[in-house]
Amino acid sequence: MPKLEHENWKGTTGGTPWMQRTLIHWFKHTSLYIPYWCMGWMIPFYMLFGHKGYLASYRFYRRRFGMNSLKAFGYVYLNHFRFGQIIIDRFAAYAGHQFRFEVEGQELFDRLERGERGFIQLSSHVGNYELAGYSLVPEHKVFNVLVFAGETETVMASRARMFASHGVRMVPVCSDFSHVFRLNEALRSGDIVSIPGDRVFGSPRSVVCDFLGGKAKFPLGPFAMASQRNVPLLAVFVMKTGVKSYKIYVRELRGETRADLCQGFATELETIIQKYPTQWFNFYDFWT
Repeated sequence: MPKLEHENWKGTTGGTPWMQRTLIHWFKHTSLYIPYWCMGWMIPFYMLFGHKGYLASYRFYRRRFGMNSLKAFGYVYLNHFRFGQIIIDRFAAYAGHQFRFEVEGQELFDRLERGERGFIQLSSHVGNYELAGYSLVPEHKVFNVLVFAGETETVMASRARMFASHGVRMVPVCSDFSHVFRLNEALRSGDIVSIPGDRVFGSPRSVVCDFLGGKAKFPLGPFAMASQRNVPLLAVFVMKTGVKSYKIYVRELRGETRADLCQGFATELETIIQKYPTQWFNFYDFWT
């Protein structure tokens, strides 16, 4: 299972490289039902000993959805189970498993992808966004995806292999912020930039938005970049709907100011979470 996130989130998938390579090899020869079944029995122990992620998830359902304690506990289990499925699906994709995708808003992506200007595509910690790189494939532009530089070698190598034929270029987050220059250059070249819209990467700048009945801090960077460069901004959510099926939601964000764009993203994210409440994987409290 992956490491759950909290205030000191490291962004690294759990397990040694050997374990991850073994998983990929296993998934080449097995149905997804088997690892799902095994994981279902492991989750109670993970909830018991991975208490930081568990408590954040429990508070999420209690405070943001107003659930009673028993119902919130049940949703924490379902949330952990979905999270495990998402990670399994990711490694299954590395092993060659094919998933079915239904896309709502494909025309928005296609219109911008065929245009001359670059644009920004926002991800978030819901569903399985990485699979968007295997389904929303650009034909005319390069897809520059911001990724955590400390990920394991196995995960990075698998991503690179999967992305190679899909016009996707990974841009690791660097402590000297050189990744920002690479992303700006990509936009100047008319390409696509993919950035998380709900996680601050080192910068303290943020925007406070209305979100799930409270006030939450969202990173200013992606919205400032879109405003400064005057480029379109998409929000993309890839939500699990079945054992081997996903639905992709593509939404275009509009606003006069950076704050307007950020609030628009928060509103779209809230709508998705309300539709898929067990697929929220931001395992820390960022409400003010």
